[in-house]
Amino acid sequence: MPLYRCAIREGLSSEAQRAQIAKDVVRIHCGVTGAPAIFVHAFFSERSPAELPEGQVAYVFGTIRWGRTDEQKAEIVSQLRSSVATALGCSQDEVGVTTVDIPSKWNMEGGEIMPEPGEEAAWLERHRA
Repeated sequence: MPLYRCAIREGLSSEAQRAQIAKDVVRIHCGVTGAPAIFVHAFFSERSPAELPEGQVAYVFGTIRWGRTDEQKAEIVSQLRSSVATALGCSQDEVGVTTVDIPSKWNMEGGEIMPEPGEEAAWLERHRA
């Protein structure tokens, strides 16, 4: 948690492009929210044009912990749209990004319910290797 699902038109992205997008997802989410990188997950799937919103070659759907401000969410969306467009060599208009707030108690990491935003320190201390 958070989980970003990236659907990209089939045949449009390489492994290197997906790796760059995944790095950017982590960098952007952590940079905007201050969340630890260990919490951020990105998954990719290829889709036919019919399975994507009209006019789009990529669509990112992020489920993020409740408690982020509207400004933070808008910044995540804006930066992700730019990052994906740059990585794929397309226009930002061809990239859709949506985030949805999910209560922390709906998610687990390391066998425990996720902490609320800003309350990660104790959770991280318990899970240090």
